[in-house]
Amino acid sequence: MFKFSLKILLVFFIFTSFSHTEIIKNIEIKGNKRISDETIKVYGNIKSLGTDLSKSDLDTILKNLYDTNFFENINVEVKDSTLFINLKEYPVVNQLLVIGEKSSRIREQIKDTIQLREKNSFIENILTKDINTIKSLYSSIGYNFVKVTPKTRKIDENNLDLIFTIERGNLTKISKISFTGDKKIKEKRLRDIIASQEDKFWKVITKNTRFSENLINLDKRLLLNYYKSLGYYDVQVSSSSVEILNSGNVEIKYTINAGQRYVISKIETNVDPVFDKELFFPLNKIYKKYTGDYYSPFKVKDILEEIDELIAKNNLQFVEHNVQENIDGKSINLRFNITEGEKILVERVNIKGNNITNESVVRGELLLDEGDPFTSLKLDKSIANIKSRDIFNKVTPKISDGSAPDLKIIDINVEEKPTGEIGAGAGVGTNGGTFALNIKENNWFGEGKRVGVDFELSQDSVKGELSYVNPNYDFLGNSIRYNLTNITNDKPDQGFENKLISAGVGTTFEQFKDIYATLGLNASYDDLRTTSNASEALKKQKGEFSELSSEYGFTYDQRDRTFMPTKGFVTSFRQTLPVIADKPFIDNTFTLSKYKTFSEDIIGAGKIYISTINGLNDEDVRLSKRRFLSSKRLRGFQKGRVGPVDGSDHIGGNYAASLNLEANLPNLLPESSNTDIGLFLDFGNVWSVDYDDTLNESNKIRSSTGLAASWRSPLGPMTFVFSTNLSKESTDKTESFNFNLGTSF
Repeated sequence: MFKFSLKILLVFFIFTSFSHTEIIKNIEIKGNKRISDETIKVYGNIKSLGTDLSKSDLDTILKNLYDTNFFENINVEVKDSTLFINLKEYPVVNQLLVIGEKSSRIREQIKDTIQLREKNSFIENILTKDINTIKSLYSSIGYNFVKVTPKTRKIDENNLDLIFTIERGNLTKISKISFTGDKKIKEKRLRDIIASQEDKFWKVITKNTRFSENLINLDKRLLLNYYKSLGYYDVQVSSSSVEILNSGNVEIKYTINAGQRYVISKIETNVDPVFDKELFFPLNKIYKKYTGDYYSPFKVKDILEEIDELIAKNNLQFVEHNVQENIDGKSINLRFNITEGEKILVERVNIKGNNITNESVVRGELLLDEGDPFTSLKLDKSIANIKSRDIFNKVTPKISDGSAPDLKIIDINVEEKPTGEIGAGAGVGTNGGTFALNIKENNWFGEGKRVGVDFELSQDSVKGELSYVNPNYDFLGNSIRYNLTNITNDKPDQGFENKLISAGVGTTFEQFKDIYATLGLNASYDDLRTTSNASEALKKQKGEFSELSSEYGFTYDQRDRTFMPTKGFVTSFRQTLPVIADKPFIDNTFTLSKYKTFSEDIIGAGKIYISTINGLNDEDVRLSKRRFLSSKRLRGFQKGRVGPVDGSDHIGGNYAASLNLEANLPNLLPESSNTDIGLFLDFGNVWSVDYDDTLNESNKIRSSTGLAASWRSPLGPMTFVFSTNLSKESTDKTESFNFNLGTSF
């Protein structure tokens, strides 16, 4: 009985289904004035005449036509074998006007951001969204009380003008920033971490004094990253509270719960049996380095990069790795899992957004190419390489499925930025003043190459330099540079003048991890002339000299960051050897800088500089090639006025060395002062002149101590150095104060 009833129902369903279909012999479309009948048929995916349409087919046609956003109202029905489509079209935006906004850039940005655009349909529901979009745009630049008034101006039945009237209102400035909760870090340091800044009269240039939700969200991310880098694994930065003051400005309060500070107690590797475990034994050395240290996601990242290096070194493919972080009391145990991954290949890499930059510049930084095994880590490194070119505002990757399950398509979207720079600087001390001007272009002809012109003028010298650098000439991360230099010294008080012209070519490449090698070739012409008041020994140095020299060097960089490092070290060695020279010589330079954070209040640095030059074949080293110490390496003494003297002239030496001990005190002054204070203790000297043993020279080590203050002024960074000499010679020229101002425009 049940089966019989089921059959009856099935027959009824089939019968009723067919009863709701009808053969279409004619199509009538009404109400369309600008959209043609044929276009409507295409958009609706309407079947040809002679076919049958069901209720479901009609619903599909209706949906397809509404999806076009061309029609405000649509009615579809079948009657007497005729398909009737009655439409009411949306009016079209003929002209989009933005009134009240003086900036043409912002007006164009509004037009590019909103959905309602010229020649598109005007849809009432979208208008509200566009108003909010415009308000968000103004909020991002500090105008949080903007008024946006829309208005339509009818032209005819199918066309209208859309007008937005903008009233910016006043800028919303940040009057005060405070931190509450279990923060464990001094507020001054936290103010240095976040991007937002309190509004002060001397911060007229910065935009970070303007309140915006985007800036607040950025602050939260910066705070979270900073605390986690110090070992506060569970840190929480709650939603910031924003209070609007009577002035219209805001007060921001961040609530922080730092939580427990964790130490890395154990690190181990879990290697899939398909791989040889011995390949990953070198990781144990890295593990020892971090075991017992405070936890940091950056340390985890370093280990993951080491794993990636081992994978690449051993030519392993389709390898996945991840880390498990397990909390055990006040400790965190790290377990790195290395497993066989899914065999996914790169089908295609697309570069988008490069309107000026050649595509080869971007592709040259990629570690992934078509046909290569896909790894997210190589993609991340590729993106980092592209960003390091400093020619893009944004670099955004997008991964999508390819033509097969084991294939991926990578889209890399770049947003280009202005790459030209003009900079100027000035300095003054007791040894006179200097002026500097530099012009740079970091994306020459869209090829990612850097061209620079530098000019420096002081009271007794003029220096000009033209440089050209291709950061990735062979698409393997190696750079090549060319430079042309012209230096003119006119020093009548020292009895000489000289003109030096040189041209050089060199390359730098990463030999091993964090170890960079440099090779170079340099040709120069030196015309040294003496005056009547020069000593007899100095007069023997005059003449014209030509030479071709080669250079090689190594740099090992283990700093946590290149700008204002807080820990780690960097050391380098450079040697110059003669190829062809009128007076051949060997030039050696060694530097070592070590940084260490002793506490939140003290960051120490020690810097060693040693430079030597020696003539070959019993040749004397001429004046223009000898070693001198700058006032930056030996503060409290004038530039080049330390060491051997010939009469009253400082003539340099074959050897120069300095030691700088520094203590930066980041929390000594309140953050609002925008001033950093540091103490220093300098040692150094220049000695040994090979052409005359009777000259007045002293091997006594010179020393000085003092205070250095760096003020981030509205005009640019200003540096003040106050120093006193601890040891000196009567022939030395000293200075107790030095001032430098640098700015860019």
